[in-house]
Amino acid sequence: MKLIRLITAVASVLIGLAASATPAPSPWDEPAANLAGQIAEILGPGQARLTIRNLSTISNDEIPAIRRLLEQDLKTHGVLASGAESANLVRVTLSENQLERLWVAEVVEGTETRVVMVQVDHAIRSAPIVNEQITLREQAIIATSELSSGEPILFAAEKDSLLLILQTDGISVFNHTTEGWRKQSHQFFHFQFQLNRDPRGNLIQSGANLFSFSAFVPDLQCTTEFTPTDVPMQGTDSLWQLHCRESDDPWPVVQSDAANGSLKAFYNASRNYFTGVVSPSLGVDLPPFYTAALLPRPSAGAALLIGGTDGKVQLAENGALKPVSGARDWGSDFAALHSGCGSGTQIVASGSGEAISDSLRAYELPSLEAVPASAPLAMDGAVTALWTTPDGKSIFAVVRKTANQGARNEYEVDRVTASCN
Repeated sequence: MKLIRLITAVASVLIGLAASATPAPSPWDEPAANLAGQIAEILGPGQARLTIRNLSTISNDEIPAIRRLLEQDLKTHGVLASGAESANLVRVTLSENQLERLWVAEVVEGTETRVVMVQVDHAIRSAPIVNEQITLREQAIIATSELSSGEPILFAAEKDSLLLILQTDGISVFNHTTEGWRKQSHQFFHFQFQLNRDPRGNLIQSGANLFSFSAFVPDLQCTTEFTPTDVPMQGTDSLWQLHCRESDDPWPVVQSDAANGSLKAFYNASRNYFTGVVSPSLGVDLPPFYTAALLPRPSAGAALLIGGTDGKVQLAENGALKPVSGARDWGSDFAALHSGCGSGTQIVASGSGEAISDSLRAYELPSLEAVPASAPLAMDGAVTALWTTPDGKSIFAVVRKTANQGARNEYEVDRVTASCN
């Protein structure tokens, strides 16, 4: 009898252990299975690269689990999530608004892109945004359809009633009137430079003349001097002089006050990034990077935030380079915004990965951790450039709107501002 009771007790323990070893159902099981099924109907058996972008309030800590579910469900349909060698691409975006939560998958096969989506029960909630202090808003300023040239927009600069638009083939000047922006002129570079996808450029005010600017594009540096007028002078360049020369001089990457000048970095035109060599030296070797921003520090002075070509965000401060956590969802563009909310300055970063629609989000950096300070702001296209305006109170963003096959992409300059919650 004792032996029977012992066997029964051991069996009960083993059954309990087996039950505890079975993973609890995940709230993401059903939407992951539904989305994987729709993706597999398009692709069929084979391989595909899988990327996930989170624009929802789902905690970033849950994204690895969602990825595993999608990979497992795709595998059951014969679709293997492979590395960069696969020609097929599946871009999954986790998005939501006040009414619904949607998971959207863009399935790319060659030149064809098809979209499928599933609605997720909004009752499935994650932790809310931590420290949501500000609301981002965007306003369209100008688009390539309003310019003399349909070439990509690289940069824009605004001074009083003047707007300069830097494109891959030249510079346009606009005056602000009661009817909006009116074009004065467009001057061409008459110079061929290396054209990567979404090449970089810069425009900064130079000299004592308020209407003198320096322009930087790959392998080329130009100076501009002109006299603004309230009368539209389309096609008349007599009041504007543009002088260009081949140059590999360093570019200004962050503009400080008049006393501190600016930090310059050498640009690798063939690779479309900055090499990490800067002037003046920061006392620490920087890796190659795409973007840099000057961030005020609570103690004193400022630190340089850089987005490396390896996807890592780091802070150069006091002669040391320190990694920043919480920035793995950032894209290759970010800028400082002096909103006056929270700590006073936030970093606004684009979303990671490629998608038809990008987003911007503000972050606080109280120490070496990026903490979301706003909800994501959806942009009508892919953000290709982002920089702080001279007064620091807003950000300019260049957005590329993907056109239908065979048509030219449209580019737009948007102003992004913030309000305190």
